[in-house]
Amino acid sequence: MSQVLTNRHDILFLFEVTNGNPNGDPDAGNMPRLDPNTNHGIVTDVCLKRKVRNYIDTFISPAKDGYNIFINQGNVLNNEIKQASEQSGVDPKKDHGKAAVDWLCRHFFDIRTFGAVLSTGSLKGSAWGQVRGPIQFTFGQSYHPITPLEISITRCAVTDEKDRDKQRTMGNKHIVPYALYASKIYVSPAFAERSGFSKSDLDIFFDALGGMFVNDHSAARGDMVVRGIYDFEHIGTQHENNSAQNAQEARLGCAHAHKLFEGISVGLNNDVEFPKSFDDYHIQCQWDNSQLPNGVKLHKRHEI
Repeated sequence: MSQVLTNRHDILFLFEVTNGNPNGDPDAGNMPRLDPNTNHGIVTDVCLKRKVRNYIDTFISPAKDGYNIFINQGNVLNNEIKQASEQSGVDPKKDHGKAAVDWLCRHFFDIRTFGAVLSTGSLKGSAWGQVRGPIQFTFGQSYHPITPLEISITRCAVTDEKDRDKQRTMGNKHIVPYALYASKIYVSPAFAERSGFSKSDLDIFFDALGGMFVNDHSAARGDMVVRGIYDFEHIGTQHENNSAQNAQEARLGCAHAHKLFEGISVGLNNDVEFPKSFDDYHIQCQWDNSQLPNGVKLHKRHEI
């Protein structure tokens, strides 16, 4: 089994949408989500995690044991928890169910990655019923205000027999003409130790992050592209002779995440007022031209 993750990671994730709806709001007629104060677009953390789950479920889970997806369409969660209790030999009436939760973490990638609330079914009331995952997303937010458009569409077929005489039926869809979004991702080795999240799990997560939109195209989402994965890995500052202290620094972090993220600036080109494509932006990474804080290494995973 791969070694449990020991280093902290702070990640800036950039992605764009062109003529699509990256995350519809069911409380607003499925219009693209936005901040009413600034009109900046929003994509929820749950939406982004769903894309990662879909990638794992499609490309990794069929070929590798331990990469099943717990939160998946059609799954009955209490049945999965019951199976975990049976497979691990746990009697939920007599103990706290730690063995069952460990079994779930080993078999379901999304539980050991994002965590899960498992205090239901045979684990209801268990002290072990909540798993805090090592990887957490913030909401994605666009760098500039968006102007959602409502597009009317027609259909020449009808759904009901009573409407057979109608020539066409009407509908609508909502799109964002263009927007560049950023989300921040935090990877905690402290929680990785508890869920069993490994270094190979992190490699697969980065594969999913880079390919999450490639095989997720739909008429509703339009063209979505990953434009940046800036991975700041904390590696420690100590000499190799002081490995214990170095490991502790790598686990806790060697610099504040917000300071690292502030070293990457995203702005519009001088002659652009309303961005229409990625070419209208310029991205300046100050860590290209100056030394990173001691103990931190930058991986530009979008270039791999």
